[in-house]
Amino acid sequence: MNLIGALAVFFGGGVGSLLRYGVSHLLKGFSAQALPYATLTSNIISTALLGWIIYKVSPATNQTLYLFLAIGLCGGFSTFSTFSLETFQLLKNGQIVWAIANVAVSIVACITILFLISKSLK
Repeated sequence: MNLIGALAVFFGGGVGSLLRYGVSHLLKGFSAQALPYATLTSNIISTALLGWIIYKVSPATNQTLYLFLAIGLCGGFSTFSTFSLETFQLLKNGQIVWAIANVAVSIVACITILFLISKSLK
């Protein structure tokens, strides 16, 4: 790891975290008793962005930009730990159907987005 690469990940992660915070702030009025919309939205957008990045930004050509966008920005913007916590809280509160829906929608939506992007950008 070199300093430029580490700084690219660091700053990209900061931007991604700010985007994540912004989405949470914008969607805070939506009920957390159902699906955790802010986390779902952040994860879907970051997955779509990552799908676009892996087809448009080659690490061999521009490693610093790739590290900034794919590892830093998308890593800071998406959040598996929050997804896990919110799913656990739904289960703990007896909202089993919503917990299953959260897992299913998150996985199916993100994989579908990557599939569609891979088909459209080839």
